Amino acid sequence: MKICVSAVASSIDVQVDPRFGRCPYLIIVDSESMEFEAISNVASGAMGGAGIQSAQTVASKGVKVVITGSVGPNAFQALSSAGIKVVTGGFGTVREAIERYKKGELTETRSPTVGGHFGMGGGRGRR
Repeated sequence: MKICVSAVASSIDVQVDPRFGRCPYLIIVDSESMEFEAISNVASGAMGGAGIQSAQTVASKGVKVVITGSVGPNAFQALSSAGIKVVTGGFGTVREAIERYKKGELTETRSPTVGGHFGMGGGRGRR
């Protein structure tokens, strides 16, 4: 089965990136052989719609599960519509996250999980 993990670099032994749509790399791993393909996430620098674009990339590769730290509502909907299971709360290395999933330690998420703040910047506004 193909599993995609959001990652900080192009290896299976790097940290899981907590962001799905804006992660630098999408690592697609065959869960049986642990062979992987690292895809530079061109959507990471998009002005908007990064999560949806990343979801489309993942869906085009035949991925069945995405493991990440958090996922926004638009990306979650796009992944779910494509029949892709979403697992949030991924941490450690890509390899460790895959192993945790295979052992049943990570489970499917039923709703979007946005870390930090949601919406525009965290500034205080004008005074």
